[in-house]
Amino acid sequence: MNDMSYENFSLMSDKAIMEVIGHFVQWHRLNQNKSQEQVAEAAGISRSTLSLLERGEKVRIDSFIQVLRVLDLLYIIDVFQIKEQIKLLYYLSFTKNLAHL
Repeated sequence: MNDMSYENFSLMSDKAIMEVIGHFVQWHRLNQNKSQEQVAEAAGISRSTLSLLERGEKVRIDSFIQVLRVLDLLYIIDVFQIKEQIKLLYYLSFTKNLAHL
């Protein structure tokens, strides 16, 4: 798979990004030696919907999530989680104030 950065994706059209996603799904499906029929049935979608997804066509997001679940790829959704982080400037300010105590 290509090593794509956010900068590359920001320059791509929506259609091109959907094609990257479709290729990702197809590559993982084939790597797991699963047919479109097997994945589609396990995901509760039609084979034609999976085919559309793999070709980079528009499909419902819940269909995409079901396919990710079947292929054990839900880990990619981790990037959508908001993780509380202490801002560096706040942390530096806090530790500086502690040093004065």
